[in-house]
Amino acid sequence: MNATGQAATSAALLTENLERVISGHAQPIRKLLAAFFAGGHVLLEDNPGTGKTTLAKTLAKSISADFRRVQFTPDLLPADILGVSVFNPRDQNFNFHPGPIFTQILLADEVNRASPRTQSALLEAMAEQQVTVEGRTLPLREPFFVIATQNPVEFRGTYPLPEAQMDRFAVRLSLGYVLPDEEVAILSAQEDRHPLETIEACLTAEDVLAIRHAVREVRISPELKRYVVDLAGATRGAAGVLLGAGPRASIALARCAQALALLEGEAFVNPDHVRAMAVPVLAHRVALAPEARFGGTTGVSLVEGILERIPVPG
Repeated sequence: MNATGQAATSAALLTENLERVISGHAQPIRKLLAAFFAGGHVLLEDNPGTGKTTLAKTLAKSISADFRRVQFTPDLLPADILGVSVFNPRDQNFNFHPGPIFTQILLADEVNRASPRTQSALLEAMAEQQVTVEGRTLPLREPFFVIATQNPVEFRGTYPLPEAQMDRFAVRLSLGYVLPDEEVAILSAQEDRHPLETIEACLTAEDVLAIRHAVREVRISPELKRYVVDLAGATRGAAGVLLGAGPRASIALARCAQALALLEGEAFVNPDHVRAMAVPVLAHRVALAPEARFGGTTGVSLVEGILERIPVPG
């Protein structure tokens, strides 16, 4: 079996682990793993109680990764995430106490309840896998993956994420509510104990890094690269758009399409892979003018319209 086949088999094991715990969400799980294996970060926007935290915990446990959770609140400070130096009177020195960002899987829970100043503490870590604290640049362990959750912006006590922060997330996903029959199955599965307690690691951090390397080996043709660029570029000149998706979005879309192809055991990206990831990758990067929002336009509807309008490469 070649490297791509081995990576696809490993990815399938992880997918199976997640679906054992998170029932009824096969498509969002597949797209989350595409972002994870592409080396990006994920923003989960959904109502409370839909399984966002459980999903993050299951992923961390499945790959034997260090996991930390930060509950974002209005009084949270950047130092609460990055860490702080504390004076030790015994040796007359300041000792640095690392914050929760020094982990591998970080769950930033309800990230939009914290102030923009605190939200920005994640920017350098998500973009460069390092943090600068008190003049020192400290690397983060691989793989480093942020899953941030946010309540819909209409909820009380929320701060909309600034555009620069939104652009650091490779994809934005929503789990949504499951069907009634699936919800009954969830109740039955948790009668004795939570399925998360029965999950065992199926991959290691080294396996994840190998899969990420294999993603880059998945072929994407020049025609599909141009299709990716055309989709992202179409958001910039669309009516009612103040800010469209930039080149970072094009890179994320191409890489996530490669990862999705690998998850399906394919060595080549096809147009369906690009189209499947277009809305999760592009929609949250679009900033709309007030009149467009009041007229009912959303980032999702805008990207869906672009997908209908731009021809698919033959």
